[in-house]
Amino acid sequence: MFILTGGAGLIGSNFLETLNSKGVDDILIVDNLNSLKEKNLENCKYSDYIHKNDFLSKLKSLPKIQAVIHMGACSSTTETNHDYIMKNNLEYTKELASFCINKNTRFIYASSAATYGDGSLGFSDFEFDKLRPLNLYAESKHLFDLWAIKNKAISNIVGLKFFNVYGPKEQHKGNMRSVVLKSYEQIKDTGQMSLFKSYHPDYKDGEQKRDFIYVKDCCDTMWWLLENPQINGIYNLGTGKAQSWNHLVSAVFKAMKIDKSINYIEMPEHLKEKYQYFTQAKMTKLNDIG
Repeated sequence: MFILTGGAGLIGSNFLETLNSKGVDDILIVDNLNSLKEKNLENCKYSDYIHKNDFLSKLKSLPKIQAVIHMGACSSTTETNHDYIMKNNLEYTKELASFCINKNTRFIYASSAATYGDGSLGFSDFEFDKLRPLNLYAESKHLFDLWAIKNKAISNIVGLKFFNVYGPKEQHKGNMRSVVLKSYEQIKDTGQMSLFKSYHPDYKDGEQKRDFIYVKDCCDTMWWLLENPQINGIYNLGTGKAQSWNHLVSAVFKAMKIDKSINYIEMPEHLKEKYQYFTQAKMTKLNDIG
């Protein structure tokens, strides 16, 4: 059996398709379903579903587990409930990772590029101690990375620092949808796209940059890691090439055959001090292992 937490989410549901394409369908989906997430599971094969709140209590009674792919988490970068984030993201992952290590079960989990904070300390997946995340979500991911390193668990598991993932099956994410999807929907409805103004002297409006990576490229990497269980550690997962919001939105306008019309709007006050102006994955570490 394979266990896929967050199995109805963006990365999880696309990886479910990848597993199915490889002939794997004995898969336990762990998630918190709603009507939009349920659509992500349509036409996919899996053996069972357990609500995330019930999963850990039933873990020890499950049949032999070949691998756990842990994509489940509260991924909202604006969540302010500290106790909830730490219990749902940090403690949950600790318990699941400890179980897998004790059982010698393959464990792949989602970390995040948000752990790099404002990027002033770089984006090296060789150094972790000095990073300063800008929000609770990022902090929860960073604290688990540090826990895994400190307890030497990282020599037995794999963490992936996902950069800006986009692709099919993200309609359920609400305000956390990628700008690729947001721009498509907004351009379709209004003929124009709104982007945040820049409040950083080094970046003009819309020239803030992100490392955008297509979800199916992430899934290819995850499958490779399942096939190569000797590979462990924490790795960046991006393209290694940052692109501006202007560049991305221009591409969407072009694809939709609509004349470009970008409107620059004020950024909400609560985001101004916690905004990443630049992210770009250093991909040397992952590339060097093949």
